[in-house]
Amino acid sequence: MSDTEGSEGVAQSDGSAVSVADVADVADVADRALVSGMTGTWADGAPETRPGGPDDGQARRVPGKDAAGQEASGKDAPGKAARDTREAGGKDIPEAGAENASAGDTGDDPEEAGAEEALGAGAEDDPEGDTEDTSKAGAEDAPEEAGADGSAGTALPPPSRPRRGEPCGPAELGPARPRGLSGLLWQDLGRAGLGARRFRLGPARSLLESAGQACLAGHNAVIAGEAERIDDLHEELRGFAYEGAGMACATLDVLTFTGGRRLKSLLSGQGLRHPHLIHLGAGRAYARLGMRPTWGIRSVHPLLRWLAFDGFGFHQGFFASDRTIGRQRTAGLMDRTRRAIFDQGVGRTLWFHECAGVDDVVLRIAEFPAGRRADLWSGVGLAAAYVGGADVRELERLGAAATEDGFRAHLVQGAAFACAARLISGTVPEHTAAAAPALCGVEVEEAGHWADTALVTLGRGAHSGDHYQAWRAGVRKAWARRNRDS
Repeated sequence: MSDTEGSEGVAQSDGSAVSVADVADVADVADRALVSGMTGTWADGAPETRPGGPDDGQARRVPGKDAAGQEASGKDAPGKAARDTREAGGKDIPEAGAENASAGDTGDDPEEAGAEEALGAGAEDDPEGDTEDTSKAGAEDAPEEAGADGSAGTALPPPSRPRRGEPCGPAELGPARPRGLSGLLWQDLGRAGLGARRFRLGPARSLLESAGQACLAGHNAVIAGEAERIDDLHEELRGFAYEGAGMACATLDVLTFTGGRRLKSLLSGQGLRHPHLIHLGAGRAYARLGMRPTWGIRSVHPLLRWLAFDGFGFHQGFFASDRTIGRQRTAGLMDRTRRAIFDQGVGRTLWFHECAGVDDVVLRIAEFPAGRRADLWSGVGLAAAYVGGADVRELERLGAAATEDGFRAHLVQGAAFACAARLISGTVPEHTAAAAPALCGVEVEEAGHWADTALVTLGRGAHSGDHYQAWRAGVRKAWARRNRDS
C-alpha cells in the first residue's frame, strides 16, 4: 500500500476498506474512556485508590507511598527507578510506516496472514525515512448467535455484569460488542483458547486461558469506550488487561495517525502501574496490523519501548505457531538486538504453547539453535513467574534444566523482570512470590530490586537497544554476585 493509499483506508479481511476518517469515531469513544479512567487522588503519579476485591489471601499488596513520597513500610519497592527515569516528553516507540513486506510463509491463523508477510519489512532505524503501510486490520466479525428456536440472526442478551468496583473475570467484564466500525476492531475472547490454537493442554489450561482472555477483554474495553472497567477485573489479571489496552491504543494511534497520543495517555494515566505490559501490547498491535515495530509513536519510558519487539515476537509465536515455533522462523532484516528481544517474546509463547508443562518446555527449547536458546529461556522465566501455572517443584526442575543448558542466568533475568513488573503494579500473586525463590534463589523484592538497580546504573539517558541489552545483562550480573557472595 502506498503512502497515499495508506492515508485513505485500511484493508479489511473481506477486501473492503474502512476510511481513516470513519475510524475517528471509534477513537473518540476510546479517548473519552481513557480520560474518565484518570480521575482520583494521585500520589507519586499513581491513583491513591483502586477498585478491587477484598483481600482473600490470593495476592499480597505492595506498600505504596504517602502524599509526601515516603514508603509506607520503609523499603523502596523494586521498579521505582522505572518511573523515576522517565524523560520529559518521552521517547519514540514503534509506529506505523514499515516498508512493504517481502513475500514469505503465511501463518496458521488466516487473520494473521498480513503479520506473517510483514516480517520481512525494511529498515527500522530511520524514523524520518519514507515508508509504506502494509497494514491489515485483521479484525473478525463475531458470528450471530442462534435464537431460542434454532434460527440464526437473533442476538442473545449480553450476560449480566457485576456492579462497578466488584471484582470479576474477563467474561463478566463486558462490555457488549459495539455496533458499526467499533465492531471491526473487536476481539472474540475465544481466540485466547489453547485448544483452538492446537497447543498442548494440561492442568494449567484454565489459568493460561484466563490471562489471554483478560488481555482481549482489556482491548475490547478501550475500543468500546469503557477503559475504566479494566480495574474491575481481579487484581492478578489486570496486568494482562492493560496489555490488551496498550494493543488497542496503539492500534487506534496507527489507524488515525496521532503519533501515539492515546498510548502515551494510557501510560501516564490509568495504566501507570503497568508500563511493561502496555509496551508489550503495543508490539502485539503492530503484528496484528501486519506491520513491524518501527520508531515513531511516543512513549513515556525511553527503554521499555523496546519491549514492543517482545510483544511482536509473542504474537507471532501465539498466532503463527507452526511458522514461528514449528519451523523456527524469525523476523527477517532484524539486527541482533531486535532478534534477541523478539526471541524473548517467543520464549513467553512457549510457556503457553506447552501449557506450562516444564518438561515439554525444556524439550521444545532444545529444538532451537543454541544461539537462540538464551533469549528463549529469558522469555520462559518471565512467563513462568508472571503468569504462573507450575508449582515450586516444577519450577525448581525448570531452573535445573536451564542450568544444565548453560542459561540459568537468562532464566533468572526473565523472572526478575516479572517480579519488577508485579511489584510496580502493587499486587504480587502467590505464584510470583513462590517463583522468585524457586527460579532466582531470593524473595520477590530482591529479584525485582536487581532489575531496578540495573536500570538505575544505566543512567537517565539510556534509550538504545544496546542499553536495553545492558539492562538485561545487569540483572544477570546481580544474580551472579549474589551466588558468589552466598
